[in-house]
Amino acid sequence: MKLVFPVLALVAFSACAQQTPVSRTVPHVATYQPPVFTDADRAKRLEAAYPIIEKMYKDAAEKRHFPGVAFGIVLDGKLVYSGGVGYTDVAKKIPATPKSLFRIASMTKSFTTMAVLKLRDEGKLKLDDPAENYIPELKSHKYLTADSPKITIRNLMTHSAGFPEDNPWGDRQLADTDADLTALINGGISNSNVPGFAYEYSNLAFAMLGRIIHVVSGKPYQQYITESILKPLGMNDTQWEYTRVPAEKLAHGYRWQDDRWQEEELLHDGSHGAMGGLITSIDDFSRYVALHQAAWPPRSDADTGPIKRSSIREMHQPWTFSSLNAQAKNSAGQPCPEVTGYGYGIRWGKNCKGETGVGHTGGLPGFGSQWRILTEYGIGVIGYANLTYAGMGAVNAAVLDTLVAIGQLKPRQLPVSPILAQRKAELVKLLPDWTNAEKSGIFAENFFPDKSVAIRRNVVQNLYAKVGKIQRVGDLVPENQLRGHFLLEGETGNIDVFFTLTPENPALIQQLDFREVSK
Repeated sequence: MKLVFPVLALVAFSACAQQTPVSRTVPHVATYQPPVFTDADRAKRLEAAYPIIEKMYKDAAEKRHFPGVAFGIVLDGKLVYSGGVGYTDVAKKIPATPKSLFRIASMTKSFTTMAVLKLRDEGKLKLDDPAENYIPELKSHKYLTADSPKITIRNLMTHSAGFPEDNPWGDRQLADTDADLTALINGGISNSNVPGFAYEYSNLAFAMLGRIIHVVSGKPYQQYITESILKPLGMNDTQWEYTRVPAEKLAHGYRWQDDRWQEEELLHDGSHGAMGGLITSIDDFSRYVALHQAAWPPRSDADTGPIKRSSIREMHQPWTFSSLNAQAKNSAGQPCPEVTGYGYGIRWGKNCKGETGVGHTGGLPGFGSQWRILTEYGIGVIGYANLTYAGMGAVNAAVLDTLVAIGQLKPRQLPVSPILAQRKAELVKLLPDWTNAEKSGIFAENFFPDKSVAIRRNVVQNLYAKVGKIQRVGDLVPENQLRGHFLLEGETGNIDVFFTLTPENPALIQQLDFREVSK
């Protein structure tokens, strides 16, 4: 994030010059240019990392007793590398491959929220509708306090409904019937918080979302998600019920106990499957990751996915604050604080380097999984293991760090908007003397009342004297369409010039800061 730098000379601006009214040019709307990757060799450079990545997953499997692991790397919407380690069926020694079908547990949650958003986009529900509009049994729900707001669909999607964290219990409800879910709600649900108050992970909330999808679409949530999301993406091997998976492709689940693998009983599909029931492969899931990658950046080309790109980006926002971990470390063990939140069925995090990652973990008896993408880098990783609650987050984080480092990956670069380029050129012509600046027509009405031209001239001329003759005007680095900075490169030092424009059309300079920086 670009800091707004203060002008170095702090002078009381009692003498404010009167700005001369100027005539405006005819407003125009420039064509938006989305951020782009400027490195054509990024995919090629990643190839050097693949043997290292494979070893990282192999080492993790051996160290943590994973019977089998499948993994994939998705770059710019393509599965560029994938592999498998160990076995999906220990007794029969069936190798784990990118085509093996693992239960992905809570990685299912974003499919459920995506289905809700699709129904929202079609005008069939609103996220702030009370959930009881679609689940009548909730009308008798006893809230924690008299002033509690009603639980909304959005609360269910963001783990903020006030239900208690329920991972151990919820995992065993997967095969419950619709009648079981109805009976559970009718019997009364205990609250840990009031709705909208705090993040608390709730599998039950996602079972309710499955019920809402059924009520609104007229189809079981499994059918609606399959027809509306899975099939359009070509995820043709993905299933909800394990008995429908070919035996040679099905990953069996295990736990490590008494120094040996003990097979876990596979759970059937049921009313709670919306929270964690999908069974899929790396090959199939990579198509879903590609869909999420394709939502970035915002742009104007054809929107051809099963759901709008803007709705996917909406999923990626941290709607509920989760945590601030000041003691967090990166995969190399170096301190790197991180803030986390929860979107719509998506975990969100931003680390000390400014890298934003979205994705989700998954864990059930017999399985553990995770996927994560760095939205501004176009890179993503998927990892599955067939061991109870196998934590794939640590190895996936290390894999992402390795890919970014070896591939020398950089975030997308935002092209300079025409109006930013224009204002920069006009500004440079006025420096350092500010001759006729008040009549130039490029500054907003607040600009000179905020700080007089005399004060601004003094600040800039002093900086010019410090850095010597300006030898080069650097490229403009945009933060967005209306804000950016550039360097004035002098003989002995540089001057960073930061400016931001108004919401008017045409946009005018409302803030302008200078600071000396070393060469």
